[in-house]
Amino acid sequence: MSSVLLLVIGLTAFLTGYQTYSRCIARRIYRMHPTALTPAHEFNDGIDYVPTSRHVLFGHHFTSVAGAAPIVGPAIAVIWGWLPAFLWIVIGTVVAGAVHDFGALWISVRHKGRSIGALAEGIVGSRARVLFMRIIFFLLLLVNSVVAVIIANQSSPIPAASCPSGASWCSPLPSAT
Repeated sequence: MSSVLLLVIGLTAFLTGYQTYSRCIARRIYRMHPTALTPAHEFNDGIDYVPTSRHVLFGHHFTSVAGAAPIVGPAIAVIWGWLPAFLWIVIGTVVAGAVHDFGALWISVRHKGRSIGALAEGIVGSRARVLFMRIIFFLLLLVNSVVAVIIANQSSPIPAASCPSGASWCSPLPSAT
């Protein structure tokens, strides 16, 4: 199958999910109102709360998302082939990853831009915030460990595959002169 065809199928799935699935979630589950003020407009102080173009926000959000789909997808491709990896990335992004990120942003906007730790503290108490933040820390450690194991297992049959990434750590920095 042509990579251009895969690109078209993937982009079509993303656009369809954006136009239909996200609109349904926004209207039926989150009951979003297009006229509601965001914390950036409500608390505009020019430092922490600054109204920004949606294109800039998309870029910030797009670069900060690092889930299991783009990390584990290539490893799945090596083990089971390109089709399961493609389905993992496209379906996982539309059905799970995008919905999770949408929900996290919605919760933050509805609660005046507070983080999930601050919300836990406000709703349950300070001990809940500490516990929640510790759980998040350990979950991130587990995710990083799994990614490291997957990459190590993929590289171990061919040790030369790890040389380019290791060489960048060992090579001296070029001189400024």
